Amino acid sequence: MRRSTVNVLGLLTVYVLIPRAIPSPTSPSASGTCTLSSSGSDDAPALLKAAADSACSTVTIPTSTTLSIQSKLNMTGTLNKHINLQGTIKFNPDIDYWTDNAFTFDFQDQAAFWLLGGKNIVLDGGGTIDGSGQAWYDAFAKDSSTLRPILLTLFQATNVTVQNIRMIDGPEWINFVNEGQHITFRNITISAVSTSKNAAKNTDGWDIFRSDDVVIEDSNINNGDDCVSFKPSSLGQYEGEYDIVQNVLATNIHMSNAQNGARIKAWAGKGVGSGLVKNITFSGFVETNVDNPIIIDQCYETSADDCAKYPSNTYIQDVWFNNISGTSSGKEKAVVASLSCSPDGRCSDINVNDINVTPPSKYGTPQFSCQNVQISGDAASLFGTCKTTG
Repeated sequence: MRRSTVNVLGLLTVYVLIPRAIPSPTSPSASGTCTLSSSGSDDAPALLKAAADSACSTVTIPTSTTLSIQSKLNMTGTLNKHINLQGTIKFNPDIDYWTDNAFTFDFQDQAAFWLLGGKNIVLDGGGTIDGSGQAWYDAFAKDSSTLRPILLTLFQATNVTVQNIRMIDGPEWINFVNEGQHITFRNITISAVSTSKNAAKNTDGWDIFRSDDVVIEDSNINNGDDCVSFKPSSLGQYEGEYDIVQNVLATNIHMSNAQNGARIKAWAGKGVGSGLVKNITFSGFVETNVDNPIIIDQCYETSADDCAKYPSNTYIQDVWFNNISGTSSGKEKAVVASLSCSPDGRCSDINVNDINVTPPSKYGTPQFSCQNVQISGDAASLFGTCKTTG
């Protein structure tokens, strides 16, 4: 994947046991604040103990402190907690340990360093979560079966705000929201960039799974894969699974040097799942040097023949591409927008308005392609008459 840089200026919403003595955090102050310091070894037990202590309403990691996390963090069931991260939480790049001990998910064979769940949690403070990703980027280049942990997983969490935090060098996905409700990310800076010849791969900024009311705003992302991805069963990837992604607003997005801009993809072919994508709006995108600035691909990873024979069972409805401008990279030559659906009316109510995207000058006039879809809106004429199959 190519590196993508995105500035999310607006709103995005979707309706152990440790065989050692556990060091204690500083005793709670009168205000209920517990302040942690570096132990010189594994600081995970102290962080876990403070998070579980109801007397510690605020857990503070001071600016000058780096907590070394050498064992997994299970902070599910956390209640009414403020984690004031002013310093750094840094995960030790012990690949052998994490391969055997990270939390695992059947969904897309994922693993995680840190599960944060419960109710009424704030994680802020201006500090850094560091995944020590370079060791993982290099290991994955040698062995693509290496299971790389997610940096931060909000697991079955309700009423959580993560804000004013820097997240760097996650081994794979940066944020995973799994079965959460009322989640807000605000003023998050993400950077996952390799310093060797081995690229940082699959470093999605956010992946959202079976969650409701997730807001991501005023954030900056520089990574090597998706910026924000909605992944209920990965839109028809898994046979026997039915999922819904609906009520999505992505607005005021600045994006550069990316593979895909405003995109919806769904699997087709024999033996895939099914679902519904509905009420999706992409608005106010400014894109620079993007391979596919506007794209619907309802035959993802499926040949044209197989897609015609086995159309996608993920229906796409009520989609709006509004006020999208900028430049393509020229990878698709003059094509700057492609809306390609499965046969038999699997896409409906697709709207395009105020589209002004151009390819590099050597490719001439911008071209717009479509297949098996009826398009409405003031820019519909750009697509002409769509081809049909089946």
